[in-house]
Amino acid sequence: VFSLPGAFTPTCSSAHVPRYNQLLPAFKANGVDDVICMSVNDTFVMNEWQVDQRANNITFMPDGNGEFSDGMGMLVDKSDLGFGKRSWRYSMLVKDGVVEKMFIEPDVEGDPFEVSDADTMLNYIAPNAEVPASVTVMARKGCPFCAKAKQMLDEAGMEYETLMMGEDYSDRSLRAIVGSSSVPQIFINGDHIGGSTDLKEWLK
Repeated sequence: VFSLPGAFTPTCSSAHVPRYNQLLPAFKANGVDDVICMSVNDTFVMNEWQVDQRANNITFMPDGNGEFSDGMGMLVDKSDLGFGKRSWRYSMLVKDGVVEKMFIEPDVEGDPFEVSDADTMLNYIAPNAEVPASVTVMARKGCPFCAKAKQMLDEAGMEYETLMMGEDYSDRSLRAIVGSSSVPQIFINGDHIGGSTDLKEWLK
């Protein structure tokens, strides 16, 4: 379980939720039944946030009145931000209804995000866990080589994010990043692999 200040807020949306969603296969492979995201928001907001985050792998649980957060001693007053009562940021490992371990952010100004992240929790559960690769495919609609690259990734069991030219980036951006306008362009864990042929060699 990981709890955070609010749906659609910057750190929660850009880092906290996405990484738990990305690492879910690793959590599952190491005995975790479910990963639950909790926030002091209503059901409708949490449902829309889950769609916006494309985080269907995670269970989103609203704590609308803050009762659960209060019971955990984690309800804090953020009225200075116009938020009212919200949950402090933390994560916890729960086994058969018993809290085994909690990672609670330090009590400092602002919205610290140092220990409740997905990597810290996974490292506690399984220090030697294999972490899924971060894969991005820069593609263009109707591109057969892009389709082939995605097929190879699917067959290799590698999850990936697709960026489409004209929607997520422009030809100018592509040239600025890789020095070429050809697609697909595949990136894995920060490395530029290249096109579909390069990906085939990389997967061998």
